Amino acid sequence: MLTLLAVSCGKMSHEGQKIVRRGDSLYIGGMAGGKRQGWGQLSVGGKLIYAGEWKKGLRDGRGTTTDSLGRRIVGRWKDGKLVTGERTDSDGVYTGELNTNGEAQGYGSYADADGSFYDGYWSQDERDGLGFSLVPGKMLRMGEWKHDRYLGERLEYTSHRIYGIDISRFQHDVGKKHYGIDWSSLRITSLGSISKKKVRGKVDYPVSFIYVKATEGISLRNRYFAADYAQAKAHGIHRGAYHFFSTRSDAAQQAWFFLKHCAYKKGDLPPVLDLEPLPSQIERMGGTGRLFAGVRTWMRIVERQLGVKPVLYINQIFVNRYLPSAPDIKENYRIWIARYGEYKPGIHLLYWQLSPDGRVRGIHPTVDINVFNGYSNQFNKFLSEAGVQ
Repeated sequence: MLTLLAVSCGKMSHEGQKIVRRGDSLYIGGMAGGKRQGWGQLSVGGKLIYAGEWKKGLRDGRGTTTDSLGRRIVGRWKDGKLVTGERTDSDGVYTGELNTNGEAQGYGSYADADGSFYDGYWSQDERDGLGFSLVPGKMLRMGEWKHDRYLGERLEYTSHRIYGIDISRFQHDVGKKHYGIDWSSLRITSLGSISKKKVRGKVDYPVSFIYVKATEGISLRNRYFAADYAQAKAHGIHRGAYHFFSTRSDAAQQAWFFLKHCAYKKGDLPPVLDLEPLPSQIERMGGTGRLFAGVRTWMRIVERQLGVKPVLYINQIFVNRYLPSAPDIKENYRIWIARYGEYKPGIHLLYWQLSPDGRVRGIHPTVDINVFNGYSNQFNKFLSEAGVQ
């Protein structure tokens, strides 16, 4: 309860401030022309509502209040409306723009007592818009948020990014028709139409890297691998080979089969294990434990023989459904993900396959289009550190 509550309305306090009481509201502070002016504090029912600066009867300037949830706000008001401030609750501190209800609205940051931090845009106390989040023990999340849920980074596609393709016999054979590849004409002319993409300028990008399917299981070979692999090198395209994993074959035998036919040379991109099992195939082989044991075996053998850590190719469904049960694989290997959506996934991303329906001048059928997670400096560093030595 305020100590000056019993002073009659309109009288001046010992500090020269007016005391105005109307019903259960009490104002103590400066007045001018019958309106609150300068510094003053307002209470209702004995509870302090606001203490700070006033102008022409409205809160205007720096002040302190408490919102309906009991959170203390030290902020700045303009024409009676709360604009920005620092709001403290039991979990942490928010600093930034606020709406009249004291909710985070616009740009601001929140530092949690557990060490978590978010900096970006808000709407009615929910992360909403562009921002980044730091959580102890987890990867940095930078991108777009909606209703407090992280959607991912939305890329803008320009000629400055590093694009590549992956091919197999399906870029040569369509039904009964056979098509060659015009290697001297290769240019990416479409990023595909399955998902929304923010593209700046005309899509006319060079093919900076290419992966060619070499083997599958312990007996299937891509009949076009040798020629395509040689042509990629001859035309100055960074090249790599991939193996399609079979749930019906021994993983060690698959690794040696790949090594026998992959034709790896110094300077080639790290090899890739293409992992696309159906749930029924995983069940038939004995479950995810058996599957990941096979993956580890393949990766270890290939890494030991080639001297570079392989890359794991998986899709977003696999990431969501199965990868959490193999945290060592998620942590230790770079991921090439097939995700035909708008937002970049939150994993140790190396390549992102944007679409399966892209177009490349010089190749007749549709082509998988991929983007490297970084720009030229990072790509050059990756080539020097992760390629076959």
